[in-house]
Amino acid sequence: MTTFRELGVHAQICDALDRAGITTPFAIQEMTLSVALLGTDLIGQARTGTGKTLAFGIPVLQRSVAPSDPAYADMPQGKPQALIVAPTRELALQVSSDLALASKDLGLRVLTVYGGVGYDTQLEALESGVDIVVGTPGRLIDLANRRALDLSHVHALVLDEADEMLDLGFLPDVITLLSKTPETRQTMLFSATMPSAIVALARTHMRHPMNIRAESSYDTTMVPATAQFIYQAHDLDKPEIIGRVLQAEDAEKMIVFTRTKRQAQRIAEDLQERGFKASPLHGDMAQVAREKALARFREDKIQVLVCTDVAARGIDVRGVSHVINYTCPEDDKTYVHRIGRTGRAGASGTAITFVDWADLHRWKMINKALDLPFDSPEETYSTSPHLFHDQGIPEGTKGRIVDPAPPAPKADRAPRERSGGRSGGGRSDSGRSDSGRADSGRADSGSSEQSGDAPRRRNRNRRRTRGGSSVEAPKS
Repeated sequence: MTTFRELGVHAQICDALDRAGITTPFAIQEMTLSVALLGTDLIGQARTGTGKTLAFGIPVLQRSVAPSDPAYADMPQGKPQALIVAPTRELALQVSSDLALASKDLGLRVLTVYGGVGYDTQLEALESGVDIVVGTPGRLIDLANRRALDLSHVHALVLDEADEMLDLGFLPDVITLLSKTPETRQTMLFSATMPSAIVALARTHMRHPMNIRAESSYDTTMVPATAQFIYQAHDLDKPEIIGRVLQAEDAEKMIVFTRTKRQAQRIAEDLQERGFKASPLHGDMAQVAREKALARFREDKIQVLVCTDVAARGIDVRGVSHVINYTCPEDDKTYVHRIGRTGRAGASGTAITFVDWADLHRWKMINKALDLPFDSPEETYSTSPHLFHDQGIPEGTKGRIVDPAPPAPKADRAPRERSGGRSGGGRSDSGRSDSGRADSGRADSGSSEQSGDAPRRRNRNRRRTRGGSSVEAPKS
């Protein structure tokens, strides 16, 4: 079995990979390293989750000069030597993490730049000097326009997930970045799929690139270790199905992909209410919150990550046993990249796709494009026996692990106390206070003797008056 050392990888990089438990290269790495280490332009195409990051990361690191190396004195001081462009912030952070792991003993300075955060930290790092820059197209161009990022000395440029950058509309930005780098640079382009626009980009900006494909043309672009299940499900029943799948025998961490940001937020809150540790991840969240959610997912502090496609390319987390498409993906490429979040690095995984009745025609197109055997998804409910059998769910499992919170009891209204009379400042049925009646001078003198709720004693003896003088009542 071939090792990294046998492929000519630097001993310090090999030692760092050994400590991380990465000892044997994958197919794309084995086929790429011998070519990339020579400085040749190349196009690497392989299935999602087969180790493309180290396939370009190791050559970039090995061909860069660390500040501790005597040869660094002949280099432009503090200027980036390599540039890696990624379509999303999450993927840029993931690539930086892998590079930092492999270059731990080399002393190379790796900087990650992306939007959504302040410029100060990134500007300070560029001013103090960096060796390798990993970033998203928009922020890279902003820094270059500020003259804070000098790309004129870059010897290697990598376009990671180039097809995703095409889908997100970053192709003009990528061309702008290419124009700011030397023509003699080494250019490496990696992707799971290869649309015609990317092929045209490669022909225009690469010098006799070598095309490397890690599998035969008869293989699909999906990881074969991923078991796929397609269910025709009702939208209101989907959270209950997810809750039961989370309690399957082989369930570990799960990623649920949604079509909209609002849908991601709603499903995450629904799963939390059911007792599961879930968190949303979408574009409306602040960058700090997104990074925190992803970090907690990696650290096993949450079990379910509910996200939109904006994060589909940046989630490379070990232990993801299930990926669920809450709604039918838009096309076959989206389907491939979503389910590629599980079954990574040789591990097995499960991909479940929910298809609504209105999306059957879309799924049939995806099924035909990928040559899958699921042309007619089976109608499935949370109580369907085949769901329990397919996913290994124990009998009797429900879609929640905590009882729903009982509704808050309505506060009993205290009975309204009414006094038998008009004493003590209470209100009579007419709504006027007794004290007001006393102040008005219309209360009789006996009212001052009353206290508490004792019944009022009234003097019923009346005198007849006329002009203020007493008048004797006529005798009958």
